[in-house]
Amino acid sequence: MKFYFEDALRSKFKDVDHDYHETVDGDHGRIETRRYWTVSDVDWLPDKALWKNLSSIVMVQRERLINGETSTEASYYVTSLKGGSEDVAKAVRGHWGIENSLHWVLDVVFREDESRIRKDNAPANFAIIRHMALNLLRKETSSKRGLKAKRLKAGWDADYLEKILRG
Repeated sequence: MKFYFEDALRSKFKDVDHDYHETVDGDHGRIETRRYWTVSDVDWLPDKALWKNLSSIVMVQRERLINGETSTEASYYVTSLKGGSEDVAKAVRGHWGIENSLHWVLDVVFREDESRIRKDNAPANFAIIRHMALNLLRKETSSKRGLKAKRLKAGWDADYLEKILRG
């Protein structure tokens, strides 16, 4: 896919049936331009049958301008979405929004980035436990505290911990 899109870019997508969408965001002293190209004609793709309901292939190019320095990166996706590049853009941004907010919460609430658990399956096992604990903390609505405060309170108050565990 990477070579396909690189060739298409060089030829400015001449004779390539595609859809295009672009967004520009500015935040925290940076300007990010995201360009989305979606190609729905994927019959040529080898082993296409390995991807269930494959509808299109996508290239996302991110260009960041920070303090006068420009950097560019590209990502490639296969998708079952039937819409065009604008729909793909919403899906990609939505996925990363969820992904980033989840990891940020795990780091703030459980200090996950500081974890020294590294051996065998322990990192994956503890990640599952943290996700379960996070879900239980989110379901507990009687306290108006934040998630980190709820976790700390559950560590100090056995009755509150039991309330969380019972759901």
